[in-house]
Amino acid sequence: MTNASTAPGVRIGDLTVVYKTQAGELPAVSGVSLELAPGSITGVVGESGSGKSTLALSLLNAVQSPGRISGGSVEIDGLGDVVGLRGESLRKARGRHIGYVFQAAQNSLNPLKTVGKQLLDLGRSHGVDDLRGLVREAKELLGRMGLDGARVLDSHQHELSGGMRQRVGIMLALVLNAHLVVLDEPTTALDMITQATILRIIREVHEERGLTTLVITHDIGVVAEVADRLAVMYGGRIVEQGPTGAVLGAPSHPYTKGLIKAIPRLVGSLDEARALPGRPPTLATVPTTGCVFRERCAERMDVCDSDDPPALAHGDRIVACHAVGTSEPAQLQEEVA
Repeated sequence: MTNASTAPGVRIGDLTVVYKTQAGELPAVSGVSLELAPGSITGVVGESGSGKSTLALSLLNAVQSPGRISGGSVEIDGLGDVVGLRGESLRKARGRHIGYVFQAAQNSLNPLKTVGKQLLDLGRSHGVDDLRGLVREAKELLGRMGLDGARVLDSHQHELSGGMRQRVGIMLALVLNAHLVVLDEPTTALDMITQATILRIIREVHEERGLTTLVITHDIGVVAEVADRLAVMYGGRIVEQGPTGAVLGAPSHPYTKGLIKAIPRLVGSLDEARALPGRPPTLATVPTTGCVFRERCAERMDVCDSDDPPALAHGDRIVACHAVGTSEPAQLQEEVA
């Protein structure tokens, strides 16, 4: 079982991230609230452009210009609100407390340096005195993931396969003993067998090291495989969240239903898969009033044009949809856990 006593809790409150454009500052993430329970794996799923990666970068306070966090908080146990961290305090938080595995791992590796030299650079930048011990820890982590640690550390990124580079990214995120880990699209562009290997590694390392883990993905199959809780994003908002099995087994929001219906089945007729109509909004086309999903929604009502649906508690989950019914506002995640 996960050692939740060492795993931090995370509370994202009313987070808004905007990007400066010719049309002014437009929100990529708008009023998002989400709690990551200590020792849990939380999946965030949605189409490209839904704001998932921007949300993930906010946990590092690493949103780059022309973007900025314009409101809200990201409270992490042991760190406080990372939105307020600057300079050396923020640099120390990254790596030591928060490990991040970037989408397309090869893009986060220096092609001119071996993995081992990048590991030593990481250790020196965080004031690690025992660099030999750091190398031993890296080799052990790589060995657990089925790799020859010595060979990998002596390799440049172009000498490694996509799956190997992804495992190197996981090692670098964990080697400084971070207990909050964010994985951004950890299985993108990998073959099915390598995907299965990476997902098994994520589960095993999560349990062994006592982590709180956030997995960002467009693939519902990934969250179904590893996540305890699931949050569904659309147009910069979380439209549904709750226990993974409950959300996937009986989705409440029309967008969640559409995502699940669009998945091809291994058995039965391929015609049963139904693609969502239309396209997801861009920064410039996200509605400023009303429901962000209304243009593609089969359950659209008049109120959807004028009123942004609040996130309300419905049994074991929180849903933002006028069509789902009425309930008490979801003040805290604990009330629906």
